Amino acid sequence: MPSLAELAVEASTCRRCPLSAGRTQVVWGEGDPSAGLMVVGEGPGADEDREGRPFVGRSGQLLERLLAEEAGLRRDQVYIANVVKCRPPGNRDPLPAEVEACRPYLEAQVDLVGPAVVLTLGNFATRLLLATSERISDLRGRTYPWGPAGTVVVPTFHPAAALRGGGEVRTKMRADIVRAKEALAGAGRRP
Repeated sequence: MPSLAELAVEASTCRRCPLSAGRTQVVWGEGDPSAGLMVVGEGPGADEDREGRPFVGRSGQLLERLLAEEAGLRRDQVYIANVVKCRPPGNRDPLPAEVEACRPYLEAQVDLVGPAVVLTLGNFATRLLLATSERISDLRGRTYPWGPAGTVVVPTFHPAAALRGGGEVRTKMRADIVRAKEALAGAGRRP
């Protein structure tokens, strides 16, 4: 299997779906390539498309703060990626064909990083990895076994939902991040 860096180069010229036509650049992923915790979001927004990095806008700032406060983790201690690697126009939800076009890239990222815990942010990441159509509000609050290597998925709300939804959503996100920290410790893995 190619390395993360080799796949990032391949993805930088990807034309698997129409999202490629409107992107400034592919937002591949970043962080510790052997992290115990991987964070998976939906897709890049305007700030991410401009900078080529995941979660750099207001949602990213909130995510970084919650990871630090609840899990004692810095951004560079986790690996952060998205379901789709190019920004959907107007920050709309990614379409099923776009998710499917990027699925091999995300699956390769998860395989190469080999995290003990995947923290999924929002409906798209959670539904894709857990192969379900249930809503994030029904799935969060628990840990789910995933994959043959003993990895677990901890679903939580997307930080953008917490920015819109206020204190109650943030409180639930905090609890989910603590759950991810506990699962990481239970797996005997470093961040």
